[in-house]
Amino acid sequence: MAGRIRQADVDEVKARVNIADVIGERVALKPAGVGSMKGLCPFHDERSPSFNVRPQVGYYHCFGCGESGDVYSFLRAMDHVSFTEAVERMAARVGYTLHYEDGGAAPETTGRSRLYAANAAAAEFFRAQLMTPEAETGRRFLGDRGFDAGAAAHFGVGYAPKGWSNLLDHLQAQKFSRDELVQAGLVSQGQRGVYDRFRGRLVWPIRDVTGQVIGFGARKLFDDDQGPKYLNTPETPLYKKTQVLYGLDLAKRDISRSHRVVVVEGYTDVMACHLAGVTTAIASCGTAFGSEHITVLRRVMGDDSASGEVVFTFDPDAAGQKAALRAFADEKRFAAQTYVAVAPEGLDPCDLRLQRGDGAVRALMDAKAPMFEFVIDQRLTDFDLATVEGRAGALRAAAPIVADIRDPALRPGYVRVLARRLGLDIPEVQSAVERAARGADRAEKREAGRQPDAAPVAVSVTLSSLPNTRDVALERGAMMAFLQYGHRIEPDLFLRALQTPFGHPALEAVRSALASTDLSQAGWAVTAVESVREPFRSLAAQLLTAEFPARTEEGAVASANDLARGLLVRELEREKSELLRGIQRVPADSEEGRRLRLRLRELDADRQRLIAS
Repeated sequence: MAGRIRQADVDEVKARVNIADVIGERVALKPAGVGSMKGLCPFHDERSPSFNVRPQVGYYHCFGCGESGDVYSFLRAMDHVSFTEAVERMAARVGYTLHYEDGGAAPETTGRSRLYAANAAAAEFFRAQLMTPEAETGRRFLGDRGFDAGAAAHFGVGYAPKGWSNLLDHLQAQKFSRDELVQAGLVSQGQRGVYDRFRGRLVWPIRDVTGQVIGFGARKLFDDDQGPKYLNTPETPLYKKTQVLYGLDLAKRDISRSHRVVVVEGYTDVMACHLAGVTTAIASCGTAFGSEHITVLRRVMGDDSASGEVVFTFDPDAAGQKAALRAFADEKRFAAQTYVAVAPEGLDPCDLRLQRGDGAVRALMDAKAPMFEFVIDQRLTDFDLATVEGRAGALRAAAPIVADIRDPALRPGYVRVLARRLGLDIPEVQSAVERAARGADRAEKREAGRQPDAAPVAVSVTLSSLPNTRDVALERGAMMAFLQYGHRIEPDLFLRALQTPFGHPALEAVRSALASTDLSQAGWAVTAVESVREPFRSLAAQLLTAEFPARTEEGAVASANDLARGLLVRELEREKSELLRGIQRVPADSEEGRRLRLRLRELDADRQRLIAS
């Protein structure tokens, strides 16, 4: 068994990986000042972005929840892999050959890496099987829905052959164990042993946001198949159906760029949308679209403003209406505006494309209706609006929907919409909406009163909690400059300023840690941050990743040098004040007096040099 990965290799791989690229596969990152990027935190749910990434030093920090680290800690937290697996994954990404301390070859990966490998091998097996004579029914199914061989290849569609152990035998020949295949959800355990989970079905690989296969969705093709119409991978360490969105790996780039996403109901609908030019389409897999899906999408969208769009395409039947109402229950979690698009004659996007062409699919998205309006109409269908009683009941049912609209610019418009639908005066509807809002507020307060007292929160020092004084502002700015641009500060100036003690204890703890760090080693800023004693480590991470107040890289470097000089000037002025007090206490013609005046002249000269440089 090979030993540990050489530390030099660990450092080299980290230096070659752009952490913003890795994190950007899961989180939409936007520029946030010089050398910094920002997005919605993947570790907690938030409305406004507080997750900062500094690619130059390979570090991230969330100003909301306090999570921070390098690319390895990010992978370990997001994918639950070991440190070794995280390093190996990044080494493969940049094409770097790792060396191990005993000189052996790379060890065979275990755990989650093996499950990823098994799923990838299964996807290749299924793709190859789609070309066999037995898969003719599957190819005809695709062709009847307007998908040719190129479309099937683009989405990785494959075929699971009939029989009980075709995939099992193939993967065991590739040295995967039965336990690994069961854990990956590729085979099932029965009374007579294990057998292929997918048999005689068309198969779609389901990938995570990074493009790795984590499971499959399989569609029944033959009448003698007694299973459900669609069969998905069961819950596994990789596949969590409440978090998985089919097509997100293909759509994420355009979703991030356009801040628009289209939510459809099935695999073929995703294919049809993408082929028609709606390349932001995704679908949930084997479960209703829910709050965890929203969280995943918001991070990819960068959903921190009302400028984005989420379009749901639900069937107009009863099941589709229920799906819309479920989505509405979570709709408030989106900052983006939400809409519903219902195709004519109840066609789904796949059938719409087949019958009316690509243009009809694109037009469907343009004909969307606001989600609030759609849900209001669904609520009103239960009432006879021709009667006074029906209109009163409809108003009571629909008023809470309008009351839920938090955007003050939108609510008056929907009051008018509801008034038109009911044929009532606007003031009457407005009063009902206000009563519904007050009732919701009272319910929230009652619920809050039933909550147990929160546990005391540990005191921590953050940038926002630092005192707003001139000295602290200088120290805060200098520490931010040292950690972010210390490598660009004049070397002698940097080392001298770094030895200047700070007055604020938290900032002094960060300065002391940096002063004790070997600055000749790669990644010294991260090393310094991680060596800061608690409870000041989070402050150090904020100083490393916060937006530096400069418009350009050159401006940031100039400012960093000025801050270092500012510290030294402050220290010289302190010493000068002490000297002046000392001169007053000794005779002017004494040896001590002459020594103090000489030192005073040296301080003035040093100060002038610093100011002039």
